[in-house]
Amino acid sequence: MSVLVHRTYNRYIAYMQYEVAVLLHNIRSAHNVGAIFRTADAAGVTKIYLSGYTPTPIDRFGRPRKEIEKTALGGEFSVRWEYAKAPALVISKLKKSGWHIVGVEQDERAIDYRTFKTDKPTLIILGNEVKGISKSLRDRCNTLVEIPMHGTKESLNVSVAAGIILFSLL
Repeated sequence: MSVLVHRTYNRYIAYMQYEVAVLLHNIRSAHNVGAIFRTADAAGVTKIYLSGYTPTPIDRFGRPRKEIEKTALGGEFSVRWEYAKAPALVISKLKKSGWHIVGVEQDERAIDYRTFKTDKPTLIILGNEVKGISKSLRDRCNTLVEIPMHGTKESLNVSVAAGIILFSLL
């Protein structure tokens, strides 16, 4: 745990922050990936794991992906990232190191994200824009959280949900 101090309009605000990483699995939109990189940078995320067919900031030919660059605005350079084809390996490794694994998904086991508290390093898992997180990945999570929906839509855009969850951990 570390105490960070940010200078805002000549005032100092101190807050507690635990190490937080994000796993993006099967996110199809490079724009969403870029937006999450930008938000992750703002929220102090230490690392982003990309898995499945989630686009990476650098394509297979070593070129930057313009769609990610456009929305990340440099976040892809300030937040460490790693590609892992199988997310289960990342989850197993982090669990063994004492990390708390949290899936963001509508599920009968999910709790309101506002009630979630932890004092451990935390991995936040976000899934596909349409299908969400698979049952096998949900089963690997210590906790599932959801954002209550009050309108007619069933869910938020994955990058918006990432912002809500990440800043709630601050």
